[in-house]
Amino acid sequence: MKTTAMNNFTLIVMAVIGFLPSESALPAAQIEAPRVRVEPRESDALFANPGMGWQTFGRFADQDKNLEGLPSASAYFRFYWREVESQAGQIDFPKFDDLLAHARRAGQKLAFRIMCTGSGEYMDVPVWLKDQGCLGVEFTYGGRKHWVPNFTDKRFEQAHFRLIRQLGEHYDGHPDMDLLDIGSVGLWGEWHMSGTTQVDTEKPVLLPPLESRMAIIDAWCKAFSQTSKVILIGSEEGMSRASHEPYGWRADCLGDMGGFSKTWNHMVNFYLQQLTNTGALDAWKTAPVAFESCWDMRKWKEASWDIPFIFDYALRCHSSYMNNKSAPLPEGARGEVERFLRRLGYRLVIRNVDHPATARPNDEVAVNIDWENVGVAPPYRDYRVAVQLRPEKDPKASPIVSAIDHSIRGWLPGRQQTESMLRLPASVPSGRYTLAIGVVELVHKRPSVRLAIAGRDTEGWYPVSHLEIAP
Repeated sequence: MKTTAMNNFTLIVMAVIGFLPSESALPAAQIEAPRVRVEPRESDALFANPGMGWQTFGRFADQDKNLEGLPSASAYFRFYWREVESQAGQIDFPKFDDLLAHARRAGQKLAFRIMCTGSGEYMDVPVWLKDQGCLGVEFTYGGRKHWVPNFTDKRFEQAHFRLIRQLGEHYDGHPDMDLLDIGSVGLWGEWHMSGTTQVDTEKPVLLPPLESRMAIIDAWCKAFSQTSKVILIGSEEGMSRASHEPYGWRADCLGDMGGFSKTWNHMVNFYLQQLTNTGALDAWKTAPVAFESCWDMRKWKEASWDIPFIFDYALRCHSSYMNNKSAPLPEGARGEVERFLRRLGYRLVIRNVDHPATARPNDEVAVNIDWENVGVAPPYRDYRVAVQLRPEKDPKASPIVSAIDHSIRGWLPGRQQTESMLRLPASVPSGRYTLAIGVVELVHKRPSVRLAIAGRDTEGWYPVSHLEIAP
């Protein structure tokens, strides 16, 4: 037995022929060829992976000093409608193009939400919408007057649905697009109008009718059919659909243990009850769960709230994202954050790889891999398992053969097995080859997902074993 690659995996050659009678005494079918089984060393390193992780808020990883070295693959932004379409029909696509390009440079992908009211301004929809005669409601909130459009007005419907449709045409399935937060409705796109008062009636501002709210959800889902999506947990109609529609949910007050009331808080009295009542407890199995800190983590520390309990709560909800508003971490919390990040979302470990020790030209080599997702949620993107053979004497040479097959999408926490077939060409030179594994994106076929094992090379592959090809 030998250890190779600086103890990154254990190599076990199982040559069972020596324990059998002579080969001449057995039919050929009963002669078992030597096999190799390797057990990669699990790593506890922190790293960023697409479709999950610690989010930056309103900035990118290369701008966020408060990350303090924490990895981040998702940059979350919010926009008021007036900020992206100041002229009717002229959406500011360059704004989004620049953000997507910056996300790529920072090693991230872009997540965003569009909102129709909630800032300190009088209107958060474009001025031209009101000038066109769109009906709306004037209300007070926070001591100031605001205006929100009537969602049933045909002018609003035509203009806003056009915005949604054209954003989807440009960015649905974009390689640098991460997550769509379904907004539009309510203060900050959070599907409520709490604390508002109509100026003319002094009554609370009502949400749009159910039919209008459902139409908004339908429009976003149709426009971004290839993109991961979430909706705020406060939307009952949205959550009721989350159990069978291709989107997950988002909660924006993780950590509230009594910041608003001594008798009610989001953690104890709302989140799990809402999931149960709307039938969305299992929505995480097909679409992501995203959390945002209530205030930020400094408030948790100041209020002496139990930070390990809060993070464990998010893990029990099978969360994939955490957004701390790009605020500083409280003193002494770094260790808990790192523990949390090693479970958040998906985290794939290769437990063992099994394959024949030798092969010949024209052979089909079956590479069996035993995986474990030690995170709390599945990957939601269609990344694929890839296995390749490279000449050991020239590690930078192109692989002589590769197999890209099994999708990791939907791998729930726990064990998975895959079998990849390497079909050797008739002209393959004999010699010793390195067997490397990666998880790749289908278009460019380069590794996109990091694994929680040691031995990653500079291209993102994991050389785990060797195969001898005989003449």
